Amino acid sequence: MTTVFPGLDPANYRPHGLHSSERIWPETNCYVDLWIEVLSAQKLPPEAMLGFTVTQDFEGDQATFFKVPLEDLETLFGIRVTELAIFDRPEGHVLEQIGRGRLCLMELDSFHLPDTRGLTYRQEHGKTTVAINRLDLERRELDYFHNAGFFQLSGEDFNGLFQMNAGPDTLPFLPYTEFAKFPAIYPEEATIRETAWRLLRHHFARRPAENPIRAFAEVFPDQVERVAERDFGFFHKYAFNTLRQFGANFELLASHLTWLNPKAFATAEERALRIAEIAKSTQFQLARAVTRRKFEPLATALDPAAEAWDNLMTKLSVALDGTREAA
Repeated sequence: MTTVFPGLDPANYRPHGLHSSERIWPETNCYVDLWIEVLSAQKLPPEAMLGFTVTQDFEGDQATFFKVPLEDLETLFGIRVTELAIFDRPEGHVLEQIGRGRLCLMELDSFHLPDTRGLTYRQEHGKTTVAINRLDLERRELDYFHNAGFFQLSGEDFNGLFQMNAGPDTLPFLPYTEFAKFPAIYPEEATIRETAWRLLRHHFARRPAENPIRAFAEVFPDQVERVAERDFGFFHKYAFNTLRQFGANFELLASHLTWLNPKAFATAEERALRIAEIAKSTQFQLARAVTRRKFEPLATALDPAAEAWDNLMTKLSVALDGTREAA
């Protein structure tokens, strides 16, 4: 076996609708985006896995970097994900797992990923997760899932990604790697939907005790003043780990609720989308504030999103109490 999922071609690959350019946040974060596309490539509904988004919190200096719990992937789809020990050349480990029909998720340097052209490609080193579907060592080619799509790289990028030209005194290249084992048969969609209902109830019980957006709003203006003291490139890192994580998280929650039951969750979906919209508009305000060094408007910018969070949780509580898994 030379590929995990045969028949996929980066040249004609079409991303899932959750990555449509018409969405408020077409991309979320590398890990969730990757799983959206991996599940879609298997004709599985990625919306089913998104119940965990109700647990997002504010961690003091950042929003929770939301990631699908691995136990949810196994419960929903029978996909088992665990860490793969890298003790030899990484590409050798990847080839071994591809031969066994397993997908490797590897933290690599976005400096060598051509799909990030205009952002980090050949400009800035950064850690990001890709899932490797095909690796050809002789041709130095790689087909991989990353962010909102499926891509190919080769040649110099391949060499850089796997540090093929590293000197003898270079530290060993041992990237953090997970690998996914796929079942012979996936559950029926009705079973997946019933499981998603149970998981949403499970995660709803684990939601933050206090409003995370209000907690963020209390420190937001002071944080931005400190961000303004840094080079403008730092603004993008800050915005990504705060406003983008909040906004993208709740837009995905809205999609999850629509997929489960658009009628029962209509109002809750509206509130989740309201959070996503406010996070987006506030990101523009943030950029202006940093440029002009005027921070007063940020004091109340997130108030509508905080109010929407309170209302969202109330509506979810009512909807979950009033609906059954079979609804």
